[in-house]
Amino acid sequence: MTAETTTLTGAPARDMSHGQAILYRGGFAQIGRWAANYSLALIFLWFGCLKFTDFEASGIAPLIMNSPLVGWTHAAFGIAGAAKAIGVVEITAGLLIAVRPLSPRASLVGGLMATITFLITLSFLFTTPGVLQPGTDSVFALSPMPGQFLLKDVVLLCVSLWVAGASLDEIRAKT
Repeated sequence: MTAETTTLTGAPARDMSHGQAILYRGGFAQIGRWAANYSLALIFLWFGCLKFTDFEASGIAPLIMNSPLVGWTHAAFGIAGAAKAIGVVEITAGLLIAVRPLSPRASLVGGLMATITFLITLSFLFTTPGVLQPGTDSVFALSPMPGQFLLKDVVLLCVSLWVAGASLDEIRAKT
């Protein structure tokens, strides 16, 4: 059985099975879009739940304490309380992102929450002691922890922006 489709050059592609033709016509991109959406939701739900544990609260304490943006949460709530407050925000963002098929508006809010979250965590690159590998003076010599750990948030920030944008596109398409 062959699919009626064309190659990128416009030539007929008659030797593909139906499943191959679907993937060829953008199925991989569609899979990637949904995988990005739900992996971001999973990360927020997972890490948000971890914020209710002592080991995670103590692990993020140095990042938060040195931040001019969120350092006040330690004084206001203590180490465990600050971690739990962050956990509530992360769980909320994850749930809002996950409901995108039901409510693009909710997902837009979740995507914006995620964007703000990653902008804050990336600011830790500039405020947390030990980001650069000790003994080096190169801005590219990031320490494994916290430097390289924080740098991965560049990709997560981009995915957050994409989720917000895709949700906004879906809202506009419905109006």
